[in-house]
Amino acid sequence: MTDPGSPTDPDTLRARALDALTTARERTALLTTCVDEPDLTAQHSPLMSPLVWDLAHIGNQEELWLLRAVAGRDAMRPEIDGLYDAFEHPRAERPSLPLLPPDEARRYASEVRGRALDVLESTAFRGTPLTEAGFAFGMIAQHEQQHDETMLITHQLRKGPAALTAPDPAPAPPFTGPAEVLVPGGPFTMGTSAEPWALDNERPAHERLVPSFYLDTTPVTNAAYQAFIEDGGYGDERWWTAEGWDHIRSHSIEAPLYWRREQGQWLRRRFGVTEPVPPNEPVLHVCWYEADAYARWAGRRLPTEAEWEKAARHDPVTGRSTRYPWGDADPTPEHANLGQRHLRPAPAGSYPAGASPLGVRQLIGDVWEWTSSDLEPYPGFTAFPYKEYSEVFFGPEHKVLRGGSFAVDPVACRGTFRNWDYPIRRQIFSGFRTARSGAS
Repeated sequence: MTDPGSPTDPDTLRARALDALTTARERTALLTTCVDEPDLTAQHSPLMSPLVWDLAHIGNQEELWLLRAVAGRDAMRPEIDGLYDAFEHPRAERPSLPLLPPDEARRYASEVRGRALDVLESTAFRGTPLTEAGFAFGMIAQHEQQHDETMLITHQLRKGPAALTAPDPAPAPPFTGPAEVLVPGGPFTMGTSAEPWALDNERPAHERLVPSFYLDTTPVTNAAYQAFIEDGGYGDERWWTAEGWDHIRSHSIEAPLYWRREQGQWLRRRFGVTEPVPPNEPVLHVCWYEADAYARWAGRRLPTEAEWEKAARHDPVTGRSTRYPWGDADPTPEHANLGQRHLRPAPAGSYPAGASPLGVRQLIGDVWEWTSSDLEPYPGFTAFPYKEYSEVFFGPEHKVLRGGSFAVDPVACRGTFRNWDYPIRRQIFSGFRTARSGAS
């Protein structure tokens, strides 16, 4: 028997899954009701899908996994499976497909959700890998939140007046702590075999030996990055990889995405509003090549993925790897800037309650942080429940990002969570911090 209220108690799991699914759907509704139908059906960038595609895709994936795979039910609309298969149709092609119109997409997703909640009510959280600890329900909640983040990126790319509003993060005095911390060398446990909703690329837990290194206490700020620009960083080939140099020259990149210089002042566009670039916020919308070039200019480097995770999870006093920098407790608003509560990063040095045992701030939330690592499987990796989630992306083409951003919901963000993208990508909510090697 499981004790009532324990993390594995069926009623507790059911309540957790219901909350995660409901929170995701409320956010999806916000992102798709704040604009008119033409904005839902338009493709605002060839890098992104029309919002209406994401809306129906969310419903289709929920049907595939919760109604068909978990409950064994017949397909509701098998004829649309191909339209909403992300691997069958690249994003640039999706506007030309016979997609469900907005009202029909909403009805479909709503009907799927109603049936999925019936399945949730009757499912025993044991017996199969999909149902164990409610994994399939957690996977679908994470999937929807990941598409909500994607839709928020589309809102940022969208031209026109602001459609979304949110309060700004609390103001914070300039951070006066140490610029970097020493992370002692030694082994630590990377990845997880215990987190019930962790995805396949986070598994299994395994030991990594990481030499000592120094890591920035906060993400690199706009002011620091502006110094790189003003020093001619974008025009100095010394700081760039060959591929990065070719990329920024061929695309005439001279600053982070959405920045422009006007009458001697740097401005940026943010969700339909143009504003001065705030100097003490973490820099946002930079690609891997830009992050790597800045680090070289600063006499530093990007951290490896293992270094990032050790700084975020390893407690040097106990030797344990915790779920988050602050411990094992789920994130609260005091810990991190998550869940689209705000539409921007918080000032560098915010959230002292979310600091790691060594004092590193904002490792979770605010901005995704580029690492130097390619996306590779962990030793003992097994694809589950389908190889297209992670396995097809392994290799040198994709760089790993860690830590989440203000656009990420807590259900899809933890110390082991791995994100990845091409090194040219800038529309994502990406920033970085730098590192340097330390004494053994």
